[in-house]
Amino acid sequence: MINQDTIVALATPSGAGAIAVIRLSGSDAIKITDSCFKSVKSQKTLSVQKTHTIHLGHIIDNGRTIDEVLVSVFKNPNSYTGEDVVEVSCHGSNYIQQEIIQLFVRKGCRMATAGEFTLRAFLNAKLDLSQAEAVADLISSDNEASHQIAMQQMRGGFSSEIAKLREELLNFASLIELELDFAEEDVEFADRGQFKDLVERIQFVLKRLIDSFAVGNVIKNGIPVAIVGEPNVGKSTLLNALLNEERAIVSHIAGTTRDTIEDEISIGGIGFRFIDTAGIRETKDVVESIGIKKTFEKIDQAQVVIFIADSTNFKDESFVHSFKIEVEKIKNKYPLKPLLIIANKVDKLNENQIKFVENDIPEIHLLSAKNGIGVDELKDKLLSFVNTGALRNNDTIVTNSRHYDSLLKAFEEIDKVKQGLESGLSGDLMAIDIRQALYYFGEITGEITNDDLLGNIFANFCIGK
Repeated sequence: MINQDTIVALATPSGAGAIAVIRLSGSDAIKITDSCFKSVKSQKTLSVQKTHTIHLGHIIDNGRTIDEVLVSVFKNPNSYTGEDVVEVSCHGSNYIQQEIIQLFVRKGCRMATAGEFTLRAFLNAKLDLSQAEAVADLISSDNEASHQIAMQQMRGGFSSEIAKLREELLNFASLIELELDFAEEDVEFADRGQFKDLVERIQFVLKRLIDSFAVGNVIKNGIPVAIVGEPNVGKSTLLNALLNEERAIVSHIAGTTRDTIEDEISIGGIGFRFIDTAGIRETKDVVESIGIKKTFEKIDQAQVVIFIADSTNFKDESFVHSFKIEVEKIKNKYPLKPLLIIANKVDKLNENQIKFVENDIPEIHLLSAKNGIGVDELKDKLLSFVNTGALRNNDTIVTNSRHYDSLLKAFEEIDKVKQGLESGLSGDLMAIDIRQALYYFGEITGEITNDDLLGNIFANFCIGK
């Protein structure tokens, strides 16, 4: 899969900054750094220094000082990759970064490919495959919930559950395979009652993990929420109020929003991606018509729909009647999507008018996006759509579609094993289904893998990780 070259890459984001970190890994990492490092206070040789130590000095290229740096030394096997690792903390100038990296390349390093440091950690058994994938999830986490899930997976919570199930199943598989060697004696080494209990327990755990993907996928990718309604009802004002910034143009002129506007915020640790859409109405304006077409596309993609109306229009009975019809249309077209009905500009109504609206449409949520009235209550309502119980209980939550696919296949094979037990299927035929289930368990943790799979996974990592 990979060779044993010493690799180098910038581990911090590219661009100018206060500090940059350049990482090396491989058998010659310390030797190469030693060849161009000069300690400030004494002639230190990095190779004889203790692991997990930091040293102040200069990077020198043919007598020319490039920068004053801190060099961190991590000796194998006690490092991230399991190899000798050196991290050079230099000043964040683009010029300095490139000068140091190119110097290391001339000294014998090779530029690392995407995710190659973590790939080496996996190949050197410092991480299993699901933990390695969690590293990428941790880097990309942009809210509390996705960070929590990635941290739990990186610590091996998901892996340990799968490994335990696989080990127990493997023990029974060994006994059934042993029975095949004594087929003529017609003996049973694997207690069928205990085996059935194990299969049912495995099914229960797999079902819980599979069901958790619905929540995990939402937490990882955020919940798309479409804000829809007629022009000039306050969709853009509501978006700005939710984001607490002037993200969308607000105007009294109907049809100001000609295209969809998207932005994301975290509510209770969960990411919500709000989509401010063009107002839905009959129009001959070509540009606005394109925007309205995109509105319906965004509703199709959204998981939650906010349907907003101008509360001052509820004084008109004919408007109330047509509004109810529109609400029913959306409910009928998207029966599985949560629908929040909003009456905006409530600050313009008196108490009697407010009671009339609440009585006439009990499910409506009243707010004033302009004045911030009811916005926090709306956020709480959105959060209620996410089942955060598993998250609060620190249960294992599946967020990776590859893991989800393997779990589904493993469940299918385990179900075949259960049916085989109930129908008295012979051990040799059951063994085939057990092997397949073990294969899919192994796919998750990386006990069974191939170069194409690893290439696809680590290609999505950033360079330097």
